[in-house]
Amino acid sequence: MFRRGSVFAPGLVALGFTLGCEAAPAPAPTSASEPPPVRASAAVEPDAEPEPAPEPWSDAWLEAEASRYLDDPSFRRQALEASLTNPDNQYSRKRLAAYGHADRGWDGLPQWRPKVTQVTTPIVEQLRETGELRAPPGTPLWDGQRPTSLAAWVELGERVFYDYPLRPELFARHALANPELAASVGLRPDPSGRWPGVVVFDDLDGQREVGITCALCHVGEDAGGGLVPGRAHRGLDYGAMRLAYYRDSNTPISAELAQRMASWGPGRADITDDEDEDPVAIPDLWRVRELTHLTQAATLRHDHPAALAIRQETQLLHANRERARPPRELAWALAMYVYSLAPPPRADPPSASASATALGRATFERACARCHEYANGSGEPVSARSVGTDPALALGRARGTGLYRPAALVRVADAGPYLHDGTVASLEDLLSPARLEPEFRAGVRGPGPVVGHRYGMDLPEDTRAALIAYLGTR
Repeated sequence: MFRRGSVFAPGLVALGFTLGCEAAPAPAPTSASEPPPVRASAAVEPDAEPEPAPEPWSDAWLEAEASRYLDDPSFRRQALEASLTNPDNQYSRKRLAAYGHADRGWDGLPQWRPKVTQVTTPIVEQLRETGELRAPPGTPLWDGQRPTSLAAWVELGERVFYDYPLRPELFARHALANPELAASVGLRPDPSGRWPGVVVFDDLDGQREVGITCALCHVGEDAGGGLVPGRAHRGLDYGAMRLAYYRDSNTPISAELAQRMASWGPGRADITDDEDEDPVAIPDLWRVRELTHLTQAATLRHDHPAALAIRQETQLLHANRERARPPRELAWALAMYVYSLAPPPRADPPSASASATALGRATFERACARCHEYANGSGEPVSARSVGTDPALALGRARGTGLYRPAALVRVADAGPYLHDGTVASLEDLLSPARLEPEFRAGVRGPGPVVGHRYGMDLPEDTRAALIAYLGTR
């Protein structure tokens, strides 16, 4: 069993990574046909021994739970309501008003299975030479057949992760057409010549467009420059990419918005749909199955995979200006793929001595495990005021809960910059009392000199070093 859970209904274990910027809904196109329903299982003989129920969060349990999310509208509504940590913030109110009503709101939108072409280096080179977007005809991302095993769900989810377009993205098309800009904002090909995070697709109106996908933010790089799915794309400067488009196209933009975008820097973006200034760092997606809450502000309780699937489903349709919704099979598949993500094997073993690692482990268990109590290093959400980091996200109108979720500590030594808003560069800085000094705070990226997460600052220097050494082994 991966983690603890509670029951919110009989038979059910109880319940920002994409840039879903706010936009006015467009008229919905004609409804598309629904995919075939799942086939009924064979009848059980009256005297047959019942199969033991699979362990919650096991692979077999995930396979069994798929049909509840896919085929039961009342379950989806119940799952949504149970997942919302604060039902009064904008994120929750929008979903409560529009989701899980069977035949109206977002449920009444047509399904959309876009025809997609992966962006490759020849397509990019032709765009740069001619200014025209010439790509082979797209193919449907999914054939409409529901997977029947977890492995097949994960395989489909990988295609969704790389290829399902959130929306047309002029900013990305402009960056692809300009080599220096693309390099500076983090758009890059993999060794095979594929550009993860950008696709060419036929939009709902039939126009050929460049779109962005989940992989834009969640395919990062290892020490050798190889691309790693699930690792945060810390080199992505989405704010600079947008600003370059406004500048080069002479499109007006308010000075306030331009200043906010310029302040994000690589690896950060403000994905909320309020006017608060609360950018967050792109997180790694390691061992998400074990998290009890989703998003840095613990916006969603994650006591059932439907919480993540509904998050994916509503993110995709909201990012696409509520014109259509993805088939729910694709949302579930994407959740299963995210659950499958794990960091690659270490290239080099940690270099710390056994004695330093042992001291660091003991220090962690004494000083850190109260908040980072779970096997993946995360824990139950804590009060934003008690942790003391910038409270704008936790107390904001969009996704605010008053809480922050302790970060998972999987490969934490490689996960800088740290804190929910990415304002501390290194583990050494995070634990150093120098962060209290005005000279240090003046150089920190972010809106102001907020000093939070003071835990560990009062440790002796050698103990802090041992703690850092231990964290390097996680």
